[in-house]
Amino acid sequence: MPDLSVAVVDAVRSEALDYCFQRDPLAVDEVREGAQLIATRTGVERHDALVVLGSGLRDALDEIGKIEARLPLADLPGVPVPAVEGHGAELLSVRVNVHGGREKHLLVATGRVHLYEGYTPTQVCQLVRVCAMTGITVAILTNAGGCLRNWTVGDVMTIEDHFNFSGVSPFEGPVFTDIWQVWSPRITRILAPISDRVGTYGLLRGPEFQTAAESRMLANNGVDTVGMSTILEAISLHQLGVEVGGLSVVSDLSFDDTPTEHEDVLRAMSVASPKVASAIIECLAAL
Repeated sequence: MPDLSVAVVDAVRSEALDYCFQRDPLAVDEVREGAQLIATRTGVERHDALVVLGSGLRDALDEIGKIEARLPLADLPGVPVPAVEGHGAELLSVRVNVHGGREKHLLVATGRVHLYEGYTPTQVCQLVRVCAMTGITVAILTNAGGCLRNWTVGDVMTIEDHFNFSGVSPFEGPVFTDIWQVWSPRITRILAPISDRVGTYGLLRGPEFQTAAESRMLANNGVDTVGMSTILEAISLHQLGVEVGGLSVVSDLSFDDTPTEHEDVLRAMSVASPKVASAIIECLAAL
């Protein structure tokens, strides 16, 4: 007999997807087709959670769990393939052993695309929407963030709130969505003690890094780390009923006199990978 609670969640999420794409019903078919393809290729009917790895965090995979299946992102309908250095182009099905002998099936996106690459908000969010329709209940989004505080490169910040300075939304049309608690208070409470910091993340379109004046403005408005990703994904997942948590790794110091280079960001992220992996595993075990 089917689990009625699962059936209800699926029905509500399906309705939310239709609402989200009310101006583009063909996109709904692509999302559902992609979710079915993931189930077929991985042999897992329902995955438990999604992790999106930010720039340079590929090494975190080695500590999260056992890779059971690999799926090129190019095979998923409507999902663009990441091309920026530090981002992979696969979706992995990973089996994670958590405390008490329990197993969880995790989807891990080894990279993402960005607005600054010329993609639309819908394209930026397509992958996480496809993953949402595989049955996940939790998503942990990670990124590299420029730091606007007196912190240290390599610090891991739990995202408890955000500012969207990109000027765009993941929705087209009257998709009115309450995002008051887009960052799950429950996941934030779990991640906070096992990360170095807790704070607010700001989204800029990029690809240029912000000026000194922009950094001062952001800091004065309560932003702690700033980057070019994550927020649109979080809003999209929240609208589909997925609990969202976030980890922003301090990859550079925005007020430093030294110019920020992408290679420096990738090095800092690689060093922080073990901390990120540990936080993800502990969070999954607590859920």
